[in-house]
Amino acid sequence: MHDIVIAGGGPVGLFLAGELALSGCSVVVLERDPELTSPLKAFPLGLRGLNAGSAETLYRRGLLEATAKASGVAPEKVGADPEAAQAPAPRELSHFAGMTLDAAAIDTSSLPSRLLSPAMEGFMTSLEALGSVLSERATALGVEIIRNAPVTAVAQDTESVLVTAGGQEYQGRWLVGCDGGRSAVRQLTGFGFSGTEPLFTGYVAKVTFADPARLPFGFNLTPNGMYLRTPLEGHVGMMDFDGGTFDRSQTVTREHLQAVLRRISGTDVTLTEVHLASSFTDRAMQATAYRAGRVLLAGDAAHIHSPLGGQGLNLGIGDAANLGWKLAATVFGSAPEGLLDTYTTERHPVGAAVLDWSRAQVATMKPGPNAPALRQLIHKLMRTTDGTTHVYGKTSGLFNRYDLGSEQLLVGCTAPDFRFEEGTRLGELLRQGKGVALDFSPGRALQDAAKGWAGRILYAADAARNDLGLGAVLVRPDGVVAWASGPAPERDAFQQAAAQWFGTPQS
Repeated sequence: MHDIVIAGGGPVGLFLAGELALSGCSVVVLERDPELTSPLKAFPLGLRGLNAGSAETLYRRGLLEATAKASGVAPEKVGADPEAAQAPAPRELSHFAGMTLDAAAIDTSSLPSRLLSPAMEGFMTSLEALGSVLSERATALGVEIIRNAPVTAVAQDTESVLVTAGGQEYQGRWLVGCDGGRSAVRQLTGFGFSGTEPLFTGYVAKVTFADPARLPFGFNLTPNGMYLRTPLEGHVGMMDFDGGTFDRSQTVTREHLQAVLRRISGTDVTLTEVHLASSFTDRAMQATAYRAGRVLLAGDAAHIHSPLGGQGLNLGIGDAANLGWKLAATVFGSAPEGLLDTYTTERHPVGAAVLDWSRAQVATMKPGPNAPALRQLIHKLMRTTDGTTHVYGKTSGLFNRYDLGSEQLLVGCTAPDFRFEEGTRLGELLRQGKGVALDFSPGRALQDAAKGWAGRILYAADAARNDLGLGAVLVRPDGVVAWASGPAPERDAFQQAAAQWFGTPQS
């Protein structure tokens, strides 16, 4: 019997598998597709944006450089010492309803404390590129990946879960469904799934144009919808506000795609060939809870929405980072009471906010007499410093804050990349997947107190190049600040925080 069975071998399932295996769990991944690679996962249809938060997560596990290389990002832009040169401005990766951000207008001083980090501000990747890196990592850590194994049955009791996939049975102490928007695990287990029905059918395709000059590059909003041309050869996307009637089960023919594109663009553009095409909708749904007994959900299995703004993959990576260490601690019996339940209480509001962010963009783009006025208003607000900063804060993935019951501004936020005087960074210390206690106090006030959690919390003490006025910081394995003190750390307060997140100390 495995500790964990994961249904779904996409980036979310593979990242989660690596997190669990890093903590010592035995993991099997069941993937319905027979191969890791496919035309729909490669560029251009598999194109996805990794935001700054996801880039930081990969950096903290030592995966940033490999992912960037697989994604075709120039090596000199990855992993450099940001203190050796001027830090790059945030990339114009984010947009709201097709309106891109002006990176120069972001007021970083109004955002929670950040420190320079080797992590990039985000970059474009593909499902294939990211999946290959995460698959290699998971395999190296001992994860068993079984392909051509769609899940067809799930049964659980108080001790384990039995999963039927590809005609075989697999037993685990826990099951996590990472098997996409049409999750078999979610449906077979009976999770509640509610939200809003679609307003549009979206299309993404790689085509050959007879007359490409008829369609300008970038986002183009028209009275009949929206179309997007990117610099990638033949890559086009569309939003047709038909109520989502063109279901994914229908074949996207050249004739259909051309007719929709002509109607939306208001041109007589001709498609001579459609090489690849896929459709989707803006249906926005979320599981009412992320856990049912010994079954949990992550990624698109837990929430679906339109791809506007590129939040889906990043939301799923955040789910996996939050869940992995909590589930591993539960498996090994070191988790304090209720730790696993904090996965839903922390991640469900984040997912709900992303769904609302997606809905707001759709409302701003919907053809009709009202949306243009709304769009004009939002465009003006986004030209202000406050408006640009707000959108960046929402889309970068760096400024979510979990309510952990503390008024200290950093608690619940992703930790700054603190750097000791001798050069070691927090991001490097997090590569082991353990908690980290950073003690900046001259007398190493927490050294003895931290010994009770040896093996679960790494203790690191030294003067920091910039300690932000803090004496000590406790960071969870997912990089979230669990506790922070002033210049004089209190031993009792540290121990209380450590017990809350890492369980009973060793005697």
